[in-house]
Amino acid sequence: MPDLDAEDQKLVTLARSARARTEAAEGAAVRDTDGRTYAAATVDQPSFQLTALQAAVAAALSSGAEGVEAAVVVTADALVKESSVHAVRDLAKDAPIIRTGPDGAVQEVLR
Repeated sequence: MPDLDAEDQKLVTLARSARARTEAAEGAAVRDTDGRTYAAATVDQPSFQLTALQAAVAAALSSGAEGVEAAVVVTADALVKESSVHAVRDLAKDAPIIRTGPDGAVQEVLR
C-alpha cells in the first residue's frame, strides 16, 4: 500500500481517535475542499444509525463544506460499507477513500 502524505495521515489519526474515544466499530475523518477536517464515529441509536463516514460527511456538510478532498475509514471490516462510499461520492466522484485497520495501516484506497 502507498505511503500517505501528511494531510492524509492526519485524517487517519483523527479517525483512529474518534473510534477509540467512543469505542465504536468505526472511526472516520474527511477533509473538505477548504482543507478543514471533520471526524466522527459510528452512530448506533434506536431511532437511527450512521456509519462513521456518513457521520463525518454530515458534520462537514452541516459546517458548510461544498466538497470532499479525501476520506479515511478505520475499521476491522474487510470492506468499506456501500453507504459510506455513497456518502463521499455524493460530494466528490474521485476523492480517495482510504480504509485502514485499527492499527492505522492502510488496507485499501478506493478511487
